Amino acid sequence: LPGGKKVGAWIRKPVSSLFQKDENNGGGHSHKPAQDEAEETEPLEEEDGEGVGLGSGEAFAEMMKHGLTELDVGILKFVSEHKGFSGILKERYSDFVVHEVNKEGKTVWLDDLSVPEEQPGSEVFTEEQKHELEQLQLFKNKEGNVSIEVADDTKEKRTLVHKAVKTLYPGLETKTEEREGKKFIVAYHAAGQKALAAPRKHSWPKSRGAFCHFVLYKENKDTMEAINVLSKFLRMRPNVFSYMGTKDKRAITVQEIAVLKVTAERLSHLNKCLNNFKLGNFCYKKHPLKLGELQGNHFTVVIRNITGTDDQVQQAMTSLRETGFINYYGMQRFGTTAVPTHQVGKAILQDNWNEVIDLILKPRPGAEKGYMVKCREEWAQSQDPEAALKKLPVKRCVEGQLLRGLSMYGKKNIITAFAMIPRNNRLMYIHSYQSFMWNTMVSRRIEAFGLKAVEGDLVLRGGTAFVLSAAEAETHSIQDVVMPLPGFDVIYPTHHGKRGYREKLSADNLDIDNMRHRVRDYSLAGAYRRILIKPSDVNWEVINYDDPRISLVHTDVEKLEDQPPPVFNKEGKYRALRMEFSLPPSTYATMAIREVLKMDTSIKNQTQLNTTWLN
Repeated sequence: LPGGKKVGAWIRKPVSSLFQKDENNGGGHSHKPAQDEAEETEPLEEEDGEGVGLGSGEAFAEMMKHGLTELDVGILKFVSEHKGFSGILKERYSDFVVHEVNKEGKTVWLDDLSVPEEQPGSEVFTEEQKHELEQLQLFKNKEGNVSIEVADDTKEKRTLVHKAVKTLYPGLETKTEEREGKKFIVAYHAAGQKALAAPRKHSWPKSRGAFCHFVLYKENKDTMEAINVLSKFLRMRPNVFSYMGTKDKRAITVQEIAVLKVTAERLSHLNKCLNNFKLGNFCYKKHPLKLGELQGNHFTVVIRNITGTDDQVQQAMTSLRETGFINYYGMQRFGTTAVPTHQVGKAILQDNWNEVIDLILKPRPGAEKGYMVKCREEWAQSQDPEAALKKLPVKRCVEGQLLRGLSMYGKKNIITAFAMIPRNNRLMYIHSYQSFMWNTMVSRRIEAFGLKAVEGDLVLRGGTAFVLSAAEAETHSIQDVVMPLPGFDVIYPTHHGKRGYREKLSADNLDIDNMRHRVRDYSLAGAYRRILIKPSDVNWEVINYDDPRISLVHTDVEKLEDQPPPVFNKEGKYRALRMEFSLPPSTYATMAIREVLKMDTSIKNQTQLNTTWLN
């Protein structure tokens, strides 16, 4: 790649580290704009716990020879006029920073590690006394009581201590005792051992919200991975956590999390024992978080070794700010191997279940883990699910789940066997097909009519789609126009775009007038998605630097620790573009970056670039 930088790292990194899911993906089933069903996808185990799981650069490059390019998934057009340039995205995970934008429209930052004083009375006790009282409340105190000496012995002081115990530690009672001329307040369990049956009932003050909300800062971990780590350390089930959206693995991300009946003190202790995580900004609320409640994400992205001149960068970023980018579904929507997810989705919609099984399990070109290759070979030769399953040490991958289903229900009950794969992973395939159709039809729409609203286009009003008349088209811009994801509950443009949908679906043996499936889960309602997205809060700078190892972003944790921001050398031999922008949910940051660089964001293309450079 340009700039003389060693970029073998591109090839060595697993797929998840390159253009992994880096924002909220789209999909959905209503007349509302498409929302992110992919965020709910239950992660299946990867082959080695990280992306593709291929160790060497050669193996990864070999695999990517058979991967997809943007052309394969309908990503064809640009909206800007500037000349493109190249650069390296996500060379370091700290080059991609995501801050959640909550439902109130505020960007979520980690800027406070302190534990809140929840209620009056908390200051009455020392930290040691608080710990002892908490242990007593949970029946973990062998003495059966806690004695608190009242040095300043006044009735007011004693009353304060009595009240504080009962308020902060429900289930505990107090009495006053005198020992050797000193007054003590003794806390003990009123219910005795009977309360052991439901100790939690007595351990959470009624006046405190049941959910502790906190900001999670994480590095190089995806959201589910992070929650699994937190739940393991807290010895709780992961389902006590809730969040508004999943965030990247190969990035620094900051988002709000809520957890049921865990104190801020207990959460803050995790900061001492966990690497790559920081928890802070604690507060108690009465409600958990819900998927999709966020308003979007704010991105800080560093693209290293850029070849563009300052003028090119200025033109590119000005266009992004003023015009935006085509709201394509990004490459991560379509998988990374020689068998794209949308092909599996098409076979499901066609009710062609033998094809579904074949696509998921058949041997494929490109490098894979040795045991996966053997598993596929066994299936191809014997069609024996149990024999193929024996070749798989990791059973929770899609192939393992499917083989387990086939061994339990047999090849005559493929639909039931396929249902062994978690529901959201199954739906991912058909949503991928919808995404492929949307990308393809939007490219055709822009080819035919350009970047203006025309008669027959669709716009949303209050969540319902309407067709524009010629007069109405004059008063609308391309920013207003939506295109449908195919389904039984959408309308289509009335210009020749509808014929395009019909012909494309018909070529895939699907009927635009009958998008219901005999299996209800696979019936597509459809949704609407805006053609163009204009990011907000766009700003940028070109940075020169000498040391390729330095971070070019000042992180939340570095600010908390009063570390100085990175220092740049204006004469530095390397150039990077640091850009910031905010996007709504259901949009892909990589598609915004594609518009700036005018470069194919597929891993296949990046790998070819790097392989060429290395040779």
